[in-house]
Amino acid sequence: MKLSCLQENLDKGLNTVSKAVPAKSTLPVLSNVLLSTDQGRLKLAATNLEVAVSCWIGAKVEEEGSITIPATLLTEFVRSLPNDRIDLSLSQRTKTVNLRCARFEANIKGIDAEEFPTLPSTGDGFKILVDSATLTESITQVAFAAATDDSRPVLTGVLVTFKDGNMTMVAADGFRMALKTTPLGSAVEEEVSVIVPARALRELARIASDSEEPVEVSVTPNRNQVLFRTGNVELVSRLIEGQFPPYERIIPPAGPNKAVISTGEFLSANRTASIFARDNSNIVRVQFTPGEEGITAGKMTITATSAEVGDNVGEIDAVIVGQPPQIAFNSRYLDELLKVLEKTSQLSLELSSSSSPGTFKPVGDEGYLHIIMPMHTNR
Repeated sequence: MKLSCLQENLDKGLNTVSKAVPAKSTLPVLSNVLLSTDQGRLKLAATNLEVAVSCWIGAKVEEEGSITIPATLLTEFVRSLPNDRIDLSLSQRTKTVNLRCARFEANIKGIDAEEFPTLPSTGDGFKILVDSATLTESITQVAFAAATDDSRPVLTGVLVTFKDGNMTMVAADGFRMALKTTPLGSAVEEEVSVIVPARALRELARIASDSEEPVEVSVTPNRNQVLFRTGNVELVSRLIEGQFPPYERIIPPAGPNKAVISTGEFLSANRTASIFARDNSNIVRVQFTPGEEGITAGKMTITATSAEVGDNVGEIDAVIVGQPPQIAFNSRYLDELLKVLEKTSQLSLELSSSSSPGTFKPVGDEGYLHIIMPMHTNR
């Protein structure tokens, strides 16, 4: 293998694929990034056996070939180089790659590319195009609500459904649930519903956020893998087997009690309260006071108390409908929700009782809702 490419392109490509390199692995080759020539371009690839990311960059290829090189070492070295041309050549006998850039040179020992896992492809399965900004927003607003422990594997994933011209994403961890439905702008030929690991979707959001091209979503016929392709990047992930909980049953019916508040003010007040809530299981209490009709605005009071530290009280304006009950939430769950909705100026909170879940909806976005279970307190 012998080729040349620009430092900035190789640096960007390595940064794209390196997130798929596992922190620890019993297989040394998984700590490496695959470099291979492919139709006049340089292909970079990395995998942790759950997710594989591939990226193609422009290159002047003189000799075809492939090799795997330690990902961290190569990424750090390339990042340190000046923005100039990099000449790369492989000694097939010693499995050593020589890199030259300006007045810098390095020799890096690699592992034969044949030891690198074969990267999967989806073949002739289900395919659909999704706008990259739409996909990124949906992932951002949903994936954070997925479970992080593996006690119930299906909850570590996001249920993604394509049906009736819409894409729906749902994630839940037993304490909260996020749901986002987005029109695709085109018909869906067949209904497809798969559970994608939340970790894979978060990585996809990072990749798609840098692309203006639509994302092609492909699912294998046997529904065990999904491939996302945008521009010069591909991400392939295994799918989670199992039955996602019937989330429709979790959604409370619309009730008569509701508060409409400023998203930014709620976020700020919650973060202030969380300073005191840290020592008390992250409990913050939310109370509502209706205003005099036509005279004064209502208010929402956020409090937190710690026997060791002290207490905090914050107030923000609110439009109150009905008589919302006092309720307690986990401040971390509130913070994570409000962060992803920062661009939404107002948020509605629907409540039926202090022991029932709260339903959060951004004003003006009928396709999103978030449910958080209340915390039980002694008072």
